Amino acid sequence: MADDKLKILYLMKMLLDETDRDHPMNAAEIAEKMNRRYNYTTYNRKTIYADIERLKTFGLSIGQEKGSNFGYFVKDRVFNLAELKLMVDAVQSSKFITKKKSAELIRKLETLTSEHNARFLKREVYIRNRIKSPNDSIYLNVDTIHAAINENRQIQFQYCEWTVGKTLAPRKSGEVYIISPWALTWDDENYYMVGYDADAGMIKHYRVDKMKRTQATDKPRQGRELFVNFDLAAFARKTFGMFGGEEKELTLECEDHLVGVVIDRFGQDIIIVPSDDGHFRTNVTVAVSPHLFGWLAAVGKGIQIVWPEDVRKEYREYLQEVVNAMTDKT
Repeated sequence: MADDKLKILYLMKMLLDETDRDHPMNAAEIAEKMNRRYNYTTYNRKTIYADIERLKTFGLSIGQEKGSNFGYFVKDRVFNLAELKLMVDAVQSSKFITKKKSAELIRKLETLTSEHNARFLKREVYIRNRIKSPNDSIYLNVDTIHAAINENRQIQFQYCEWTVGKTLAPRKSGEVYIISPWALTWDDENYYMVGYDADAGMIKHYRVDKMKRTQATDKPRQGRELFVNFDLAAFARKTFGMFGGEEKELTLECEDHLVGVVIDRFGQDIIIVPSDDGHFRTNVTVAVSPHLFGWLAAVGKGIQIVWPEDVRKEYREYLQEVVNAMTDKT
């Protein structure tokens, strides 16, 4: 015999799983399904109406369609369909989330709407060719790093790099890194840990998916004074693709049509000064690295380093090395 105390819980589950504004369920349908699925043979319109009112009092947002499509449905949910689609696309397009984990997360997101709307979240056809990480350990690393931050502890790990055999091999002959973690950030579709390296006396960052054997230590974190007013967004803007280098202030001269490119890269807070007809100048603080030079080269001749001269020279040498390498191959 069905447990009468569970009846209202089954009703709530049915409404959450199977109804929305376009798919209401009337009292007769509810009674038939409750009888067939859970053996509530005495469930009738009167008790259904009473239980619907109890669920409304509890806080479940239940609407009522009238007319030819009469019935009850869950009206307001924690996330609407557009928000769920946005989250599904974010999961699918994130390189650091593996295909297996993406599928698991999307199945969980589908439970936050009706089964009718869940079919609109199956959007794999649009993302099937995007590169996904093969490394599942990233989730354990993130948990370990978050726990160490919350418990004010340093972490230790081996840092790896890709080999031509397509395997991740530890750097520095397997040396163990000891770092004080202070933040996690997502940049250029990769997850990074930002922390303090006491031996080097500086802030460093590490790709989370390239960390192995990550575990917390018993030692308290160091470098707190450097993170009191730390601006993670500004740090990410300075480090192109999270490649480190010596920070310097550069003056860039750009063609006017590139103003959107520059703002997208350095933010809206930069000062833009017209320099002559069709050009503007701006000062930015960046970590000088090959990745910065690669970005400048990709933008093209419409953006130039005006100052300082040593960085101008370094950029010219970088471009010449690229040209020489191409010439040597012909």
